[in-house]
Amino acid sequence: MPDVSAPAVPGTAPAPSPAIPAPAVEQQLAYRLFTGPDDRSFCERVSAALAEGYVLHGSPAATFNGSTVIVAQAVVLPAATASATDGGHA
Repeated sequence: MPDVSAPAVPGTAPAPSPAIPAPAVEQQLAYRLFTGPDDRSFCERVSAALAEGYVLHGSPAATFNGSTVIVAQAVVLPAATASATDGGHA
């Protein structure tokens, strides 16, 4: 009976599995400022940040550039504001 544990082709061995690096985990920024035309896309970007756990920070700002209303809204992570107000002790 043949040895089934031996490679099919003499002198060859199975290639070792390449090391697969762990995917880079992107850390959330504590503060983000969204700016852009006052349109649905802007609202969707802010809404997505809120769904990720951010909260609104301050009032929105608006200006007119001669043809379009440009808006801005800051958002922060609640943990970031908590550690800033208690001296860095979360």
